[in-house]
Amino acid sequence: MVMNREKIFQLAKGFRGRSKNCIRIARASVEKALQYAYISRKLKKRDYRSLWITRISAGAKEHGMNYSTMMYGLKQDNIQLNKKMISELAMNEPYSFKAVLDRSRDVATANGKLPPHAALKAILKDTSL
Repeated sequence: MVMNREKIFQLAKGFRGRSKNCIRIARASVEKALQYAYISRKLKKRDYRSLWITRISAGAKEHGMNYSTMMYGLKQDNIQLNKKMISELAMNEPYSFKAVLDRSRDVATANGKLPPHAALKAILKDTSL
């Protein structure tokens, strides 16, 4: 990537030592900083998704349900709330979250039908001595 001196020094503003005022060192530092920024933009999405899942799981556990069973029920009932919005409900709207959770529980356990992972656990529990 080709940048002129002014652009490099502008991007290197705030760096420590000669990284902010020596062009050869500043160029290398700026390139590395831009690489870190690119990688971090990808990691940020991953971190937020993990945070949302943790919040949903904690909210579901408060009401005696686990995350995967809740999500299974939502998918079966075709409730198209994304993880970010469900996590916001869990944090800021406990009554709305409980309503969504109860609906999910009803659908997930309707007609004695369990989600695949719960059915497998039940089978393994019955076969153990």
